[in-house]
Amino acid sequence: MASATDTACTDSACACNTPAPAGGDRALSSGAPAGGMTVSQLKAALAAAPELPITVLWTDGEAIEPHFHVTEVGRVQRDFVDCGGTVRRLVTCLLQTWVGDDVDHRITGGKLLKAFVHAAPVLGNEDLPVELEYETCNVVQLVVASAERQGDQLVLQLGSKHTDCLAKELCLPSGKAGSQGCC
Repeated sequence: MASATDTACTDSACACNTPAPAGGDRALSSGAPAGGMTVSQLKAALAAAPELPITVLWTDGEAIEPHFHVTEVGRVQRDFVDCGGTVRRLVTCLLQTWVGDDVDHRITGGKLLKAFVHAAPVLGNEDLPVELEYETCNVVQLVVASAERQGDQLVLQLGSKHTDCLAKELCLPSGKAGSQGCC
């Protein structure tokens, strides 16, 4: 069981239904995220290009507004029970973004790196996977799949999140007699 925040919108303008680039998909299969960047990987990319403005690309390659703000760097912990009855925990670093009226605002690698310094007491020592939250037709959370210097900008490529059954061995028909099922 994973977040379905990126599947609720059918408006093509919000990029919710676009496929992720190869290698950028992320699914929950065991309660732990796979793929995407970790905090240490993102911080290394930011440190390598502190003067460059950051451009964030949707899964379809379109850029979000260049004057976005990162309003929060947070540690998000979700404790849940999957459909098979297993208690699980998912912990991520969430970058909340906001687009205001200040169209001259540009965040650089160095500015975001400073935000990570301030967030260190909250993030702790875990090398968490990084997600970005953005309000479009709905509030969506997407995986930060990669960070790459491209000319005069640092490009963060977003990847999709998907739901998954974490108890397939219990839930899916196996053809075996006596299979209980989960729901």
